[in-house]
Amino acid sequence: MAHFVIMGCGRVGATLAHTLEDAGHSVAIIDQDDRAFRRLRQGFTGRKVTGVGFDRDTLKQAGVGEAYAFAAVSSGDNSNILATRVARETFHVPHVVARIYDPGRAEIYQRLGIPTVAAVRWSADQVLRRIL
Repeated sequence: MAHFVIMGCGRVGATLAHTLEDAGHSVAIIDQDDRAFRRLRQGFTGRKVTGVGFDRDTLKQAGVGEAYAFAAVSSGDNSNILATRVARETFHVPHVVARIYDPGRAEIYQRLGIPTVAAVRWSADQVLRRIL
């Protein structure tokens, strides 16, 4: 069992949290808006941390120091990148990923050593696979 920290409790973050918990992992999910945690199913046993995902104290509350992986999937590219860098560089989380909306930024972040998932590019690829 590994510990995972997720920043952003939108649809993607909640789905990740449920999937990881179902696989037997411990999960902490961070969001600035405590109302976002309503997306989590009843019985979710992970930690819910209200706060800014790149704030060190917030990350500590989420147990990022013991995390196997950190995923930043909030709606803000800059916040996701900053949080991912803090998790990796300050807390030495071995596996990090940031979701970004602007695929043009992906190359820049790759050069910084930050793995990204570009939602727009990924969605377009999935559609093309189904229509071609």
